[in-house]
Amino acid sequence: MARQPDNNKSADKTAANLKSDDSALIRELALLLDETSLTEIEIERAGLRLRVARNISVAAAMPASFQAAAVAAPAASAAPAAVADLAKHPGVVPSPMVGTAYWAPEPGAKPFIEVGAKVSAGQTLLIIEAMKTMNQIPSPRAGTVTQILVEDGQPVEFGEPLVIIE
Repeated sequence: MARQPDNNKSADKTAANLKSDDSALIRELALLLDETSLTEIEIERAGLRLRVARNISVAAAMPASFQAAAVAAPAASAAPAAVADLAKHPGVVPSPMVGTAYWAPEPGAKPFIEVGAKVSAGQTLLIIEAMKTMNQIPSPRAGTVTQILVEDGQPVEFGEPLVIIE
């Protein structure tokens, strides 16, 4: 059997240099993530595509009224059904945007509403911060606040139930 010329030594050195360069690039991108508070960076050069991402888990506290409903659920699959039921409630006020919900106009201030409070149509229920803009969320109808479904400072999605007014 014929044997190929032994060029593996130079190939091994080239592979080692590439791995070293890749490691240095990954370290540099990871430092850039820390410096800029980004969660992900993706680059492509010379046919090499590299994505460095930080895994950020957000632990959002649930309101006590919602926790009680979730604890009372007999199975884990019943919890998503409870959220779906709240979204179909006739008195639900859904989030009109993605952002961060705040109960008060500023930290330490009195909340706009509390459970049991009477509200009138157009009264501010809470604020959602989106893109550094504070958006007041008005009550669509008059009634009594029976549940507040989000915590102060909690991220919210479009259409997510915020408050129940009956």
